[in-house]
Amino acid sequence: MKGFSNIVGNEQIINHLRSAVELDKVSHAYIFNGEKGSGKKLLAQAFARLLQCEGEGEKPCGSCRSCRQAQSGNHPDIIKINHEKPNTVGIEDIREQLVGDIQIKPYQSRYKIYIVPDAEKMTVQAQNALLKTIEEPPAYAVILLLTTNASSFLPTILSRCVVLNMKPVPDREVRRYLMEHVEVPDYQADVAVAFAQGNIGKAVQLSTSEYFNEIKNAALHLLKNVERMDISDITAVVKTVSEYKTDIRDYLDILAVWYRDVLYFKATKDANSLIFKDQIQYIREQTQNCSYEGVEMILTALQKAKERLNANVNFDLTMELLFLTIKENLIK
Repeated sequence: MKGFSNIVGNEQIINHLRSAVELDKVSHAYIFNGEKGSGKKLLAQAFARLLQCEGEGEKPCGSCRSCRQAQSGNHPDIIKINHEKPNTVGIEDIREQLVGDIQIKPYQSRYKIYIVPDAEKMTVQAQNALLKTIEEPPAYAVILLLTTNASSFLPTILSRCVVLNMKPVPDREVRRYLMEHVEVPDYQADVAVAFAQGNIGKAVQLSTSEYFNEIKNAALHLLKNVERMDISDITAVVKTVSEYKTDIRDYLDILAVWYRDVLYFKATKDANSLIFKDQIQYIREQTQNCSYEGVEMILTALQKAKERLNANVNFDLTMELLFLTIKENLIK
């Protein structure tokens, strides 16, 4: 599918956008709603190219003047709204770049398209300024709002936009994309898929991130050695883990995935379905040394640790208690 070929998943949204163009029922305003990395930007850009394509046959063709301009980021009728303040899209941003500009007719195309990234950061004043334009837009105007939180918009804006909610991409498609396009090995792809939960952008980021790999290796070091650690060793590990305090959820999630693997292998002896299949030797050893109840206790302790950290309970104390609970429950 030209123009959409680099987008994994969300076929329903792609079909909806294509149908809107083919049936000449393009809305003046769309909301692309989904978490960071879910593909909102790619979809909006592909839709903009589709609307502006001047080629014959299947669109976007990728080779006409309009498609080439859009691909290079130099299309005069595809405008990206920028904002100087990192956490706010203010009323002046919307007035100067969108409301004031939209009355000028397209330079060369049928449509004049405005892409608004981080739209959830619009202030109430900015949203009200935008609302007047959405209520009475020029016939050629198409506004694309990209957001991680559609509920942050005024109800009056939501009611006047077509809301497109991004869907998680099936794990098998994410895994295939990572192996074929990012060229990561299967065991690395499996870990990224497990943590991405259908978010293709996050999967790519995790599979290529040296920092995430560092966190994973630190967690694996604990997992492989915790049974033999004494109190001083555990205290030393807590100090090491404190370096990842801002990403502690990733660290704890790695531990949880490991023990789900242990639980699964203990019940099935099926190594092929493990996330950490490259660590089968250690997982096999732990299944022999712990009970089902012990692993369940560990998984419960991991969830409690997350809750305590969210409640701002002392970090070192929380982690020490967790590691001691893990150690105690790895012995039958």
